[in-house]
Amino acid sequence: MAHAHNHAHSDAHSHVLHEGAELKAAARDALEKSGQQWTAMRAAVFDALVQFDRPASAYDIAEAVSKAEGRRIAANSIYRILDLFVGSNLARRVESVNAYVANAHPDCMHDCIFLVCDTCGQATHIDDDSLSGNVRRAAEKAGFAAARPIIEVHGTCADCAGA
Repeated sequence: MAHAHNHAHSDAHSHVLHEGAELKAAARDALEKSGQQWTAMRAAVFDALVQFDRPASAYDIAEAVSKAEGRRIAANSIYRILDLFVGSNLARRVESVNAYVANAHPDCMHDCIFLVCDTCGQATHIDDDSLSGNVRRAAEKAGFAAARPIIEVHGTCADCAGA
C-alpha cells in the first residue's frame, strides 16, 4: 500500500513504518499493551487485512479469513475484531466507504487523513499533524471537544488520473 508521510512538524518523533512480520509483531505488542489477547483468530484477521492493497470491508476480510481457515467465518465476528483493532490503533476505519486498513505504525497515535480514490478505491493515508491540528483547534473554538479527527478527501489518485 502506498503511504505518503508528510511531516510538517519537527519534534523528535521518529516514525517507524512496519511491514510484514515486523508489522505483525508491532500490532501484537500494541494489542497486548491495551490489555487484549493476540488470539489465533485475531492474527488471522490481521493477516487478511494487511494483504489488501485498498480498504477492505468486513465482508472482504470474512471471505479471506474463511478461505485461509477452511471454514465459514461470519462477518459479525470480523466486525468485533476490527472494532477492537481500531480501538487499539492496529487498524483505521475509512468511514465514507465503511472499510478498514491496517495501520503501518500501530505504536504511534496520529490524526488521520485519507485520500480516497473514487475510481479504484485505493486509500492513501497521510500524516499531517499541522493540518489535523488546525481542524482540532477550529472545533475547539466552536466549543467542540474533538477526539482524533479523521479527514477523508475523495478524488482521483495519480495512477487513475494518468490512465
